[in-house]
Amino acid sequence: MTATQDYPAGALYVVATPIGNLADITVRALSVLVRMDAIACEDTRHTAALLRSYGLSAPLMAVHEHNEAEAAQQVVRRLQNGERIAYVSDAGTPGVSDPGSRLCAAVWASGLRCLPLPGASSVTALVSVAGWVTAGPGPAFEFTGFLPSKGTERSLALRRLQQQSHPCVLLESPHRIMALAESLSALGERRVTIGRELTKQFEEVATLPCRALVDWLKAHEHRQRGEFVLAVHPQPLASAQDGLSPGTQRVLSLLLEVLPVKQAARVGADITGESKNALYQAALQLKRTD
Repeated sequence: MTATQDYPAGALYVVATPIGNLADITVRALSVLVRMDAIACEDTRHTAALLRSYGLSAPLMAVHEHNEAEAAQQVVRRLQNGERIAYVSDAGTPGVSDPGSRLCAAVWASGLRCLPLPGASSVTALVSVAGWVTAGPGPAFEFTGFLPSKGTERSLALRRLQQQSHPCVLLESPHRIMALAESLSALGERRVTIGRELTKQFEEVATLPCRALVDWLKAHEHRQRGEFVLAVHPQPLASAQDGLSPGTQRVLSLLLEVLPVKQAARVGADITGESKNALYQAALQLKRTD
């Protein structure tokens, strides 16, 4: 293990910052921030206070969702003059659900470099303790982030979430958490891990059936406050065949006698019109039973 690394001029350093606990800054992040000619940030007041907590100071530039495209060009010009500039969002890893993506795109388009400095992230923090187990190919999890706030787009997003069997991670604000919990109740016994105020003084993490999420939030008034991350667990293999007709299960069983699992699911979907993903999960269960 070595801490030796070059920090080239004319590059953008994308730096993760704590999501609540100031101790979650990395040693490398502090080493880089002190070297910068300027720090671009989502909110200059917030970042100035954060830097003061570590005994640091630096010239700040505001780069947020309302000015990111225009401000990115200013950053690019300074990088082209050989400066080192860091970008931080208000909390966590930039560019995930915070600003930063357009800035990085502009830097890359100019032939310059973006260097990531990993650190705190509410998404990976919650996934690391969710304790779900996945099997076979497919996404480890899908990061959905914030669902559309209202209307048809939100309804479609919720319907899609209810139909998919792989795990996904959602973000939600306090004033919409109850509405989301009510929508997720349609998933019944499927498990969800909820993280409230992660890394902060009143942090709570719980895993429970989706049908119980509304009652969990209502159990204490403070549970509807703060910022939320929710990890919806994969659909359990034990229920993978529940929605398949006996005829579809028979087709799948016959295909599995001559084909690998993935191919059997694909051919079975073509024959029956059922979801390929549902057939794949059922095929895995049948193989394990055999």
